[in-house]
Amino acid sequence: MANPNPKPPPAHARWKKGQSGNPQGRPKLPDLSALMDKTLGEEKDGVTAAEAILKKLRQMAAQGNLKAAEMLLDRGYGKPKQAIDHSGTLATNVPQVNIVVQPPTKTDG
Repeated sequence: MANPNPKPPPAHARWKKGQSGNPQGRPKLPDLSALMDKTLGEEKDGVTAAEAILKKLRQMAAQGNLKAAEMLLDRGYGKPKQAIDHSGTLATNVPQVNIVVQPPTKTDG
């Protein structure tokens, strides 16, 4: 939508030269790595949160939960590589350009 007031703002409301419109900058995000370490490292009854999560996932996988089994295996051994079939032809419509270069002709003069 276009600005309904096309006049520039008054002089006292304009940006000063060399002055930022956001002097404090973008707010800093919390350090997620440290937060995860703190949260998963907390112990309760001698077991860390990370160990409790893994034990629960193992229990669920043993009971037949395929998603839990997939999560455990993917994070423990990495996702399996998938083969890509690239034996077919690629159908493209690429125009063909022929450039003909002729030598200059000699003119009698």
